[in-house]
Amino acid sequence: MTAPAATFFSGANPRLAHDQALIPGVVAALIEAGNVLVARFETKPEFRERGDVLRAISDNDTASLSVMRPALEALHPKAGWAEDELDSGTLDAGEWWVTDPVEGNINHIHGMPEWGVTATLVRDNVPVLTAVHLPLSGDSYTAVLGGGAFLNGQPITPSTKTRLDAALAGTGQASPRETAETFVKIGRSTEAMLTAALVLRVSVPATLQLVQVAAGRMDLFWQHSAVRSGLVSGALLVGEAGGVITDIHGQPWTLESSDFLATAPALHDEAVSVLSPTA
Repeated sequence: MTAPAATFFSGANPRLAHDQALIPGVVAALIEAGNVLVARFETKPEFRERGDVLRAISDNDTASLSVMRPALEALHPKAGWAEDELDSGTLDAGEWWVTDPVEGNINHIHGMPEWGVTATLVRDNVPVLTAVHLPLSGDSYTAVLGGGAFLNGQPITPSTKTRLDAALAGTGQASPRETAETFVKIGRSTEAMLTAALVLRVSVPATLQLVQVAAGRMDLFWQHSAVRSGLVSGALLVGEAGGVITDIHGQPWTLESSDFLATAPALHDEAVSVLSPTA
């Protein structure tokens, strides 16, 4: 099997300069939203039941969006806004902001540090620009289709590992809406990768694992899900860093795909051979 191209379509990005010019404004919007969330961050949550948790998640989203959305809409007013961060599937033709105002919200409200803020511009169902800001570390990951991937302005590249038995792999549950069938697939694939990889990390959110794959700290990530906001940002970052993005069967990944795989270049074939029988 030959690994497919890392990018989402063949050829150059005809709007590369335009998209790159938007990056500073996108990062500034995410930093401002992140500052709001830092002020709301508590390390000792006090929840008694599910309703308390859901209210805290909703309040966080509202606080972040109140800053992020006006800034992004002013920056690029022709783009639409994808309302539901847990939605999946394709969008109508044209340009759309796909955001997660608190990626890893469940971690934020429980006082854990693995959370951030993301915004991705999707053009005709292809992610073309993305930024991920991690407020607690101050790190910002950015990528533009055809322009490479960066951490705080410095280029990043994926791992050079050549064997899966040396790999730090990752997966996780995409959302509380998952079906029983999806849980079965998660269980089968997790068992298979526990045998094949060196170490397996199961956590949320997806984006915070995908930035590690893009930066070469983790070696692969997969997910049995099509939740749009959790994948478009990391997919573009990994692809532009030089990694490989497909579905679990090794076919090109799109917003219509039901599952997702991101790997370091030399690990793709082996990862597909392990995961595809579990899907």
